[in-house]
Amino acid sequence: MSNIADEIIKTIKYAIDEKAINCDRTYKSVIKDITPKGYVVLDNKGSKRTVQCFIPDLKLRKTQVVWVKEPMGRLADLHICGIVGK
Repeated sequence: MSNIADEIIKTIKYAIDEKAINCDRTYKSVIKDITPKGYVVLDNKGSKRTVQCFIPDLKLRKTQVVWVKEPMGRLADLHICGIVGK
């Protein structure tokens, strides 16, 4: 009986983990650099990524803390979606 319960729990955990992968993630990051291609920020794992800011006419600066969004778990679509206020 214990083995069946363990298998059910593993199956539920797997389903929850898979669902979490396929959702938007928003987290804080910091602008490390500004290049002609965009803003260099750190992703969720600490790697540098060059991204665009989706807030029109907003000028950002180095060391500014921002919100970045990773839609549906796709790092290629990572973008700045807000500024972290104090």
